[in-house]
This record gives sequence, structure tokens and C-alpha cells, in this order.
Amino acid sequence: MNKMRTSGILKTACLLSIFLIHSVVLGGQVATKAFEVVKSGQGKQALIFIPGFACSGEVWDETKVYFENDYTCYTLTMAGFAGVKPQAHPSFECWKDSIVQFIYSHSIEQPVVVGHSMGAGLAMVLAADHPELIAKIVVVDGLPSLPALINPDFKAVEKPDCTSHVQQFCSVTDSQFYHMQKISISQLVSDTSRQALILEWSLRSDRKTLAEMYCSFANTDLRRRIKQIQCPALILLAAPFRGMKLAVEEQFKYLPQADIQYSDKALHFIMYDDKAWYLSWLTDFIRKP
Repeated sequence: MNKMRTSGILKTACLLSIFLIHSVVLGGQVATKAFEVVKSGQGKQALIFIPGFACSGEVWDETKVYFENDYTCYTLTMAGFAGVKPQAHPSFECWKDSIVQFIYSHSIEQPVVVGHSMGAGLAMVLAADHPELIAKIVVVDGLPSLPALINPDFKAVEKPDCTSHVQQFCSVTDSQFYHMQKISISQLVSDTSRQALILEWSLRSDRKTLAEMYCSFANTDLRRRIKQIQCPALILLAAPFRGMKLAVEEQFKYLPQADIQYSDKALHFIMYDDKAWYLSWLTDFIRKP
């Protein structure tokens, strides 16, 4: 398939995910082509929670209970993750555009967007590309460009070839995939019961989606793009990033209004590993006028 035709297919898929969203609200759940959403709570101010790779929106369950009495919460699970039906051609930009369309189509005024990992990247790009749309963002262990942490000269390419990623993810046996994910997840959260839960979500995720979204996000560089963000931003980072402060804060130099805080003990899943610290910063930031 030539590049022009591939580009056309991807563009068409993106447009479909944006404009052909058929949403149905049943028992608080909203289904779209790009994600599923659980709506809960009630309040004029809306909160949108976006999880990271392979995760269910359930990762936010213990967070939402602190806000549902006063806020309307929209908790996403992205297509292909944790058992949600995958899209044919997912991408970071298409997912961002689909969330924007969801906000407009449901008349959600000035939401606060809370994102973890890849979801943190989506929170940043939503606020950068649509500064008039977002009231505040909370970045939970995410960076504008993860590859740039290792290579500061990293440059994103216009059309990344994700073929090798898809082949690698889809060619391993179920047993191999299980052990790969188990080892990886053990390094991302310290609580073993949480490891089992996250592993379950991962095993229920579509491997092709995981591969394509990993490739898409690994080719994303938001370091200059975040300059367009106008709203307040809270950045909550895992303990290992303390040892890389200079490199981390260099990535956020175009977001001078960001409040960057580092956990003393949390791994990647800060909401589990350092819950009290995380909730303290989160609630103060969200509730502050």
C-alpha cells in the first residue's frame, strides 16, 4: 500500500472517529468509537479522567469518590484498552480530536482534565490545541516527550512506521506476553494487589492497539506545543524523576505556570503508591477557585 493511500486511510479513520461519534447514555455509561465513558456525580464543574496505556477507567475509582458529590465526572477508557472494542486505526492525535468533539457535543463547559501517563499527554495536548476549552489540567506522571528524556535532540517524524511494533506485540505467545507484562508492571507499581489488577487490564487489551499507540505516543513531542497552554497546570511526578529534575523541568520550560511536584515514594501509578500525597495536591488544585 503506497504512502499516499495509507495517509488517506488514516485521515479518513481520524475523521470518522471525530465526526461519526454515536453516543448513548445508559446507566451512566457513554459509548463512542474512540473510548467508553462512565458519567458519575453531579455538579456544574466537570472533571474528565483519562487513564494511561492498557488501563481501565477504573484506575480512577478511588480518586472520583472525593469529587462526585460536587462535580460531574467523566471517566474514559480508550478503545482497545481493558476489553473496550478497538478501533481500526487509532492514533494519539485522533484520540485527542475525539475527546474535543465529545466535550463540544455534550456541552461540557471548561472541564478540568486529569490524565495519567499517556492520558497526561492527552491532557496537555487538549489544553495546548484548545486553550479556550479547558479550565485546568493535572498531569499524573507524564512528560511532554518521554524519548527526549534520553535524547534531548529527539525529533518526531511526520508519519511513523509502526509495523515492527505491531509485529513484535502480536507475534509473541499468550504466555510470553503475560510474563512480559507481569515483569513490566511490577516496576510501575509497588502494591502487589494493584499489580494483579493492572495486569488483568493489560491482558484484556488489544495488542495491535497497544503497539500502535505506543508507537504513536513514542513519536509525540509536546515540548514546544505546550507553550500554547493558558490554563493552570499541576504536574505530579513519581519519585524516580527526582533524580532527573533538570531534564524534567527543561521539558516544561515553555509552561512556566506549571506547578511541578515530586512524590517521595511512588512509582508510575502515583494514585496507588502515594495516595494521601496525591489526593492532597489534587483536591487543593481542583477546588482552588
